[in-house]
This record gives sequence, structure tokens and C-alpha cells, in this order.
Amino acid sequence: MEAAESGCYLFAACALATLFRHPASPVAHSLPNELVRRILMGLAMGAAIMAIVVSPWGKQSGAHFNPAVTVTFYRLGKIAWWDTLCYCAAQLLGAVGGVALASTLLLGAPGHKAVQYAATFPGRHGSSIAFMAELAISFLLMGAIVFSSNHPELSEYTHHVAACLVATYIAFESPLSGTSANPARTFGPAVVSGCWHAIWLYFIGPLLGMLAAAEVFLLARKGHVPYCAKLHHHNSKRCIFRHDGLPPGLSRPCVTAGRQPLE
Repeated sequence: MEAAESGCYLFAACALATLFRHPASPVAHSLPNELVRRILMGLAMGAAIMAIVVSPWGKQSGAHFNPAVTVTFYRLGKIAWWDTLCYCAAQLLGAVGGVALASTLLLGAPGHKAVQYAATFPGRHGSSIAFMAELAISFLLMGAIVFSSNHPELSEYTHHVAACLVATYIAFESPLSGTSANPARTFGPAVVSGCWHAIWLYFIGPLLGMLAAAEVFLLARKGHVPYCAKLHHHNSKRCIFRHDGLPPGLSRPCVTAGRQPLE
């Protein structure tokens, strides 16, 4: 499920980048303003995130499709180490599959130099600024996820919050780093294109930023960990994550289908 979600996310990124950037695309010709194209792509990617989270598989797996998110929930004690490894491997492989599928179905158009498989690269300010940008946007994204998912009134809107942040990042932050905040988001295009420029910052930046957000969450909550690792609690899908208390805004725990969450 995580592989499929990651694949869908990267497929959407490649398809939309082709639509808005490829010279043969009528949309690219009708929208010459780069900012307008980024805003529209951000809105479309935000919609893709919401669709993945509320899909049956997204509700089941927790809809991480981001190794940095999964590792951060492992740090917070919500997911077992073996599940963490499997989730991360699936997310990375799914990202590669999504890019490859987009390239196949779109007849190689995502490989055009104007699209570059929707790859993320440092902007004109260089790798240092891109690293700081990835650190910052990842910190804010994970902070929004853990705080909203554990708030009684906001928990059911966690995926909306995450989607709005990513849409905003793509519209306004992408000139700095390309907007990844997700190692799988960068890994997929890198494997298919063979271009590994500054790949380190797209692994280290998001991971450090999200782990820092987890520490701030723990400090603010005096050591109390999040309830669960799902982005969408308000459903009846079986949950494998470790629970603490009750989900915010609900009077019953997540469904575990007659078994304890994995240790």
C-alpha cells in the first residue's frame, strides 16, 4: 500500500510537471507566467495528497508515503523498527515505479530537459540555501502533522493541513530547493534519470527537520507521545500502530481487528 501511494504521488508529480513545463504542452504555452504554473501545480499536488490519504489504502497504511515521516513516527514510538524498514523500502521503490510508469505512459515526455522527471534540484542560491529550505519546510510539515492529528478539533483535517502546506511550498518555496520534504520524492526521479546532484540534502534535510519537529512536539506536550501514526484516524480501517489513549475527537480506539498493535 505504501509503495502504491508513493508511486501515485510521483506519477502525479511527473504528469503535472509534464503538463505545465513541456514545450509541446498547450497548457505550458497558455500559461507563460512561472508563478501561476507553480501555484496550479501546487494545488493539483495538494489535491493528490488528500486523495491518497483518504483512499482505502491510505486509511489502512497511515498514508505516510515519505520515509522521513515514517522514521519520525518510529522516533516517537508509534511504529516498530521492522515495519519502519519495510515502509521506507516500499516508499522508495514505489517512487521509482511511479516515475517509470509516468515515463512509459507519457511516451518519454517526462524525460524532456524542461521537465527532468519532476526532479528536485537546488535553486540558483545553491545547495546550502536549498538544505536550509528543506530543513525548514520539513520541520513545519511534520510539526503540522503531529500537532493537528492530536488536536480534538483539527485531527480529522490533518490531511488538509498537510496538503495546503505542500501546495504552498510548491508555489513559493520550490525556486529554492524544488520542494521535496520527502526523500522518496527525490529518489524516484534520481534513479530514473541517473542524476544524483545534491541528493544528500534531500535525504538529510527532511529527516533532520521532521525529527526536530518531533522533539518540539514532545517538549510542548511534556513528553506525551502522539496517539497514533495515521494521518487519518476517522475511519474503521484496521490499524497496526502503537496507540496511546484515544484518538482526538473520538470515543473509541482505532480498529485493530482483534489483535494488539505490532511490538
